[in-house]
Amino acid sequence: MPHMLPLVHSGAIGSDIAIEQDHGAVIRRTILPGGVRVLTEQIPGMRSATLGAWVGVGSRDEAPEHGGSTHFLEHLLFKGTARRSALDIAEEFDRVGGESNALTGKEYTCYYARVIDTDLPMAIDVVLDMVTSARLDQADFDMERGVILEELAMNEDDPGDVIHERFTEAVLGGHPLGRPIGGTPEIIEAVTRDAVEEHYRQHYTPRGLIITAAGGVDHDAVCALVARALDAGGWDLPADGIPTGRRDRFAPVEASVTPEIRITRSELEQAHVLLGTTGFRATDERRSVLAVYNAILGGGMSSRLFQEIREKRGLTYSVYSFGAPSAETGVFGIYGACAPGKADEVVRLMTHEFERMAEGVTDAELERAKGQIAGSMVLRLEDSYSRMSRLGKAELVFGDLWSIAEMLDDVHAVTASEVQGLAADLAARARVSVRVGPERA
Repeated sequence: MPHMLPLVHSGAIGSDIAIEQDHGAVIRRTILPGGVRVLTEQIPGMRSATLGAWVGVGSRDEAPEHGGSTHFLEHLLFKGTARRSALDIAEEFDRVGGESNALTGKEYTCYYARVIDTDLPMAIDVVLDMVTSARLDQADFDMERGVILEELAMNEDDPGDVIHERFTEAVLGGHPLGRPIGGTPEIIEAVTRDAVEEHYRQHYTPRGLIITAAGGVDHDAVCALVARALDAGGWDLPADGIPTGRRDRFAPVEASVTPEIRITRSELEQAHVLLGTTGFRATDERRSVLAVYNAILGGGMSSRLFQEIREKRGLTYSVYSFGAPSAETGVFGIYGACAPGKADEVVRLMTHEFERMAEGVTDAELERAKGQIAGSMVLRLEDSYSRMSRLGKAELVFGDLWSIAEMLDDVHAVTASEVQGLAADLAARARVSVRVGPERA
């Protein structure tokens, strides 16, 4: 069976790790001058290629005067460089049928592009031009401030977004992980272009940059193209550069939980309810146990929540459970939307099923959950974007990369007693209840 790929915090410049994965795929990792890490997964027969440029900084890392900068940069890097206008960037990908985008999280930011394999050199050049040489003009900054404010207003109009944001804030208290990723209107109005540029200069550096590429890729060619693009961007790449370490050096968070929040929105027809507690850190050894637990409780149409609340009683259209891990902690919750007059009953049933998990699960539930997770895991990794993303998260978060076979073995090894023990752990924690809806909810 293939072995996991160990990803050390640092290493000598030019050091290379390579290992064969499932079905002939090969993963390699090289550290370039400056501490830039390059990870690739060459997948035989795949013609698509996805590139990601990762920076291990998210909304939680913003200094008070830099509030909103992480999300601001996601917008501004597409507005142009010294070599390209915003239209040039868009046309580069449109003319080859590719796509480019970015994502901002609480703990990292990623700029990515998906193209056919022969267009990967263009994608590397354009994405790294954006990362190294963003223009950050005042005019662009002023315009994007308005765009971001509209984005936040749109999110505020979505009760699903509102309740998840308030839930995370309530569970994690004043910890930076409780901040909304996009900031608030007040924060976006207050931040200056100079503050955003300072945040950019501080965090967008060679030692903090990770390049991942998957699909129809050649590792040596990717390294050469990355080195050329970084040189064109004018970055200083010292021979003794050491990559930035991971967050796993931090201690677990002791969250300050707010027990209940109710938000009245008179224009809504439904009540949105979310019940939950603190979860587990991303590197917790029980992550496969949590995946099985979640599948049984609320991870699909055969789950306990779906069957009891929707199928047997018809109280809601949407009901599910979820876990959201981070470096030191996480959140775990149960969400549903229902008629306002049914909210109390839905919360009661959610609570009952949440607590009943600690009484144990059946063999049939256990095997069904394992099959669900195994199937969705394999299907999810059938495209180059998912493989690229897996590489980035392995480097930033986990410190190793398991083969698909190893991940499946870990899931199938989960026992009923492990699920019950995790359920009892979660059920014993302080809980948060959030409701968003009309006053009668």
